[in-house]
Amino acid sequence: MTANQVKRAFKYRFYPTDAQAAELSRTFGCVRKVYNLALDARTEAWTRQERVNYNATSSMLTAWKKTEELAYLNEVSSVPLQQTLRHLQVAFTNFFGKRAKYPRFKSRKKSRKSAEYTTSGFRFLDGRLTLAKMTEPLAIRWSRPLPVGVKPSTVTVSQDAAGRWFVSMLCEDPTVVPLPEAGAGIGIDAGLDHLLTLSTGEKIANPRHERKDRARLARAQRDLAKKSKGSNNRAKARRRVAKIYARIADRRRDGLHQLTTRLVRENQTLVIEDLTVRNMVKNHSLARAISDAAWRELRSMLEYKCAWYGRDLVVVDRFFPSSKLCSTCGTLQEKVPLHVRTWTCDSCDTTHDRDVNAAINLKAAGLAVSVCGAGVRPQRSSPGGQSATKQKAPRREP
Repeated sequence: MTANQVKRAFKYRFYPTDAQAAELSRTFGCVRKVYNLALDARTEAWTRQERVNYNATSSMLTAWKKTEELAYLNEVSSVPLQQTLRHLQVAFTNFFGKRAKYPRFKSRKKSRKSAEYTTSGFRFLDGRLTLAKMTEPLAIRWSRPLPVGVKPSTVTVSQDAAGRWFVSMLCEDPTVVPLPEAGAGIGIDAGLDHLLTLSTGEKIANPRHERKDRARLARAQRDLAKKSKGSNNRAKARRRVAKIYARIADRRRDGLHQLTTRLVRENQTLVIEDLTVRNMVKNHSLARAISDAAWRELRSMLEYKCAWYGRDLVVVDRFFPSSKLCSTCGTLQEKVPLHVRTWTCDSCDTTHDRDVNAAINLKAAGLAVSVCGAGVRPQRSSPGGQSATKQKAPRREP
């Protein structure tokens, strides 16, 4: 892989046969069992002030397979079982590095059903993918082609709560190359009335996907609540609810992909505000609308697409007073309550649209960082806040 080449995951839906679905369901169950056994062993060792690493849990797996109680682990491919131990090792590494909480046990009903296969656990030939322990290839719906001449290095099979099956193939993508210099910069202000307001004055409508399906979702949830726990009818009702949630999430994700791709292609420097979504959703009157806007997902897409295509993403400190600062003369207003959508500057008598003014100020602040490295700090007497920074993004799935 060249220095500029990135690894990219291509996700497709597939339709397994009854035998394949049964095999994958067994694999999901074994993956969950091994993960929980290893986590329990490492937790017990942790209470004794001992550390157990991946090699130790791998040896434990070999011993577990030899017991009568866990002999069924030999019936599925060993590759996903080894991979789940590696995932657990990564989870503990992040915990010890204070980047994540302590790993949690996987639940049969609530945890994601997935299994990861490395190159020794599948065969990919002439566009046909066959997993270990299977005789027939998966019936994949190729919604888009893989890059010419590449083969997946890792394959992840999953089933969502709506019962849909997906396969994600990680490949080196030679088509992802830096775009030509655009020369333009843009400030992006996130909101609820409008999803985004740009420093050019353009306002992008908030599609409110969850609101459009809210009545349908409420009916399905009421129907679920009436079903007896543990019954087949309750399982069917739960799947109907999951299908509505999946429809909402799919439409939201598709819209965000189109929007972020357009912004990255048209602009060299993109400036956004560092929003603390986790704290903002604690406001119960706005939590549903904030979650539906998916600001965190939008930022994540901007991060990895900027990294892929050679763009600069600048994140401005959340305390920077973008809404209260006059973009014409620089005067800081004392108060601009949230319900005030337009205001007039006391110094220069310029009337501002709140969101457009904020986007213009974000652009100016971000370009100062991009051009001369100046920091953007909140205009206040007390110390605190972080400088605006260029975002170095990880490589993510499209």
